[in-house]
Amino acid sequence: MKLGAFSVSLAVKDIEKSKQFYEKLGFEIFGGDQSQNWLIMKNDDKVIGLFQGMFDENILTFNPGWDQNCNKLESFSDVREIHKKLKSDGIEMASESISGDSGPSNFSIKDPDGNTILIDQHV
Repeated sequence: MKLGAFSVSLAVKDIEKSKQFYEKLGFEIFGGDQSQNWLIMKNDDKVIGLFQGMFDENILTFNPGWDQNCNKLESFSDVREIHKKLKSDGIEMASESISGDSGPSNFSIKDPDGNTILIDQHV
């Protein structure tokens, strides 16, 4: 199972303070829109998302079909395949937004400690 690019989506209280903090750790803005309260930041191949007011907890995020630079991969496990496999393995879905036979879709699960894992395909 190829899960694609990995990032941590952080629920932050003050996006400007968080941006400044992570810049001191060597992260640079890679995407997003601070006026909409979200930024994607990178340090080499490490990616974090800063999200103010969008969700209540931090989320581990995987993007099937993308590499760490948001480039489309030639070969990857489609989110629908991953979803089907995890359901057949008895993993309970926390949310599901699966549509069509290809293209964007997502679902989330919780690990045994309650951490949210988002599988979010954009291609």
